[in-house]
Amino acid sequence: MQITDAFKGKTLVITGGTGSFGSTVLKHFLTTEIGEIRIFSRDEKKQDMMRHVLQAKYPEHCSKVQFYIGDVRNLDSVRDVMHGANYVFHAAALKEVPSCEFFPMEAVRTNIIGTDNVITAAVENKVERVVFLSTDKAAYPINSMGMTKAVGEKVVQARAQKAFERGGTVLACTRYGNVMCSRGSVIPLFIDQIKNHRPITITDPNMTRFLMNLDEAVDLVAFAFEHAEPGDLFIQKADACTIGDLADGVMKIFGQTEKKIIGTRHGEKLYETLMTREERLRATDMGDYYRIAPDGRSLNYDKFYVEGDVLTEGDESYTSHNTKRLDVDGVVKKIMETDYVKEELEGRPHSVEA
Repeated sequence: MQITDAFKGKTLVITGGTGSFGSTVLKHFLTTEIGEIRIFSRDEKKQDMMRHVLQAKYPEHCSKVQFYIGDVRNLDSVRDVMHGANYVFHAAALKEVPSCEFFPMEAVRTNIIGTDNVITAAVENKVERVVFLSTDKAAYPINSMGMTKAVGEKVVQARAQKAFERGGTVLACTRYGNVMCSRGSVIPLFIDQIKNHRPITITDPNMTRFLMNLDEAVDLVAFAFEHAEPGDLFIQKADACTIGDLADGVMKIFGQTEKKIIGTRHGEKLYETLMTREERLRATDMGDYYRIAPDGRSLNYDKFYVEGDVLTEGDESYTSHNTKRLDVDGVVKKIMETDYVKEELEGRPHSVEA
């Protein structure tokens, strides 16, 4: 089954839909035979900007897109956008590490309570499938953003079976690393610093990060949509690089400048983990992706302790330190795939993003 066939005549809700991910979903699906795409977000200005861009670029298809002002923290507004919907991509989140460190309860309200509200509204409206977007920072989390996204994953897994039994709603998660050139990411910062003849500010040149482009993020969500059973978590195998090589790659494209080491920010890791050792016990290798089945144990703890699993840990975690490492030339090739970099090189204004 082609993923676009599943959406023929259907209604898709994208929470946080004016973001980078939502914009890329629109690019993939707007000209297909999808019935309706509902953009759900808090920011009326971004919605208005996106509306005008769609009217200019896709005059024959823009009527498929409907805009809803609301907040995942507000269950009533989520219920409103879910009415009559078939599928949901849940991308709304607080995802900048420093912001969540200083305002952890705001991260709780959006990333945990908001996720629970999306599930409640989806089940009430008998939505068929909901795919939740998570982050590598949810694996062995050390910061508020990762911790709240990790609990958000647990909420999905804890409610998945009953959601399916009660209304046939399939809940699943995806987890991926840094999306290049998305809001708050470092490549646009580096480009701006180079163009303004300022030093590139590097936290730690030996720090490693996964690199994904937005199309790969959408592909991961589409794969999860097509293959998920209730409570599944999907991870895409991804390339990585050091922050030092990333800076050198950006300079190779946009010109040389000085480097300034500023030290790690609040809550940052030396490397990122996409899959823990413990999760590898339940992981299935599906080629370009890993599928991690939910933990099926019940609250019958006596049975767990009496019949406990012999295996207690998997192989090593899947991290940005031990995945395929790109050199500077590899980084250049990777980041040249992004629309943001192409538009910067051509001097064009950027597409409306999330």
